[in-house]
Amino acid sequence: MIVGLDANILCYALDDAYLEHKKTKELLLNLSSDNRIAVNPTIIHEVYHVLVYSQKWLPQDASGALKILLKNPYLEFFSQTKNISQIALSLSVHYKLGGRDGLIAANFLANKLTLMYTHDKELVVLQKIKWKNSTINFKDPISMK
Repeated sequence: MIVGLDANILCYALDDAYLEHKKTKELLLNLSSDNRIAVNPTIIHEVYHVLVYSQKWLPQDASGALKILLKNPYLEFFSQTKNISQIALSLSVHYKLGGRDGLIAANFLANKLTLMYTHDKELVVLQKIKWKNSTINFKDPISMK
């Protein structure tokens, strides 16, 4: 199974300064052929921004950590396309999502993911989003444990 990670979950998993780190670090430590994660450009660059500008990491440390993560064989990286942007705009209107949330959800839906971990209350309350014949469910791994 592949689980999509929202930027907030990836930030928590990477930075032990967050209280949520203890509940999310295993998401990265336990990666295997049976336990894979997925990200996309929006997530990677948002995590970089948060780590550097909010968490005060050195830019080279944030970049280095993310480059190491991107080399992990159990991480799926899904590119953005014009079609994904069009889906995202439709989802944003239909579900009243912000542009970033719509883009992340559209990317994962277009790549047939059915589960995304997020700590975003708006997405957790929605529980799921449907597009054509695909559905993505939103779960908060912090409240699951």
